[in-house]
Amino acid sequence: MSVPLTLLGLLEREPSHGYDLKRDYDSFFGRGKPLPYGQVYATLGRLARDGKVMAGEAEPGDGPERKRYVITETGATEFETWLQEPVAPEPTLQSVLFTKVVLALLLDRDAELYLDTQRAAHLRRMRELTELRRNGALVDALLADHGLFHLEADLRWIDLTAARLDALAAEVRA
Repeated sequence: MSVPLTLLGLLEREPSHGYDLKRDYDSFFGRGKPLPYGQVYATLGRLARDGKVMAGEAEPGDGPERKRYVITETGATEFETWLQEPVAPEPTLQSVLFTKVVLALLLDRDAELYLDTQRAAHLRRMRELTELRRNGALVDALLADHGLFHLEADLRWIDLTAARLDALAAEVRA
């Protein structure tokens, strides 16, 4: 997730204060990992420095004075370019799951136990996401579906690797 480009997209919708940007980011994109205020303001500072946003005059409010940020033409152009580019297909050919299995085999550890433990963790997370999909708003359901599809692919890989573990062990140790 690109926080700067996401904030630019939120600003393209309407000029906003940092507080409002954080709230919107967390509402749509921060499920389980809210954006820290410090990161919001540090990112806005870099975007302003690079000419992608402009900060308005400080406005009095109930708390500290706040600035309303506005996207510039440069920021809008960068956001539009980013929005039109396809996301690089994943996964890469390096994964933590694969690395742990190979290292377990290289070190004569129980790779099958690792795969079983990982399978159980994936199934727990799938139950959580299934519940979110059932009871959440559409945004939550779509995010849950995305996660579930990735977990299903991982589970298929775990099962395939478990079935080929003896052959993989022989190849890795050779």
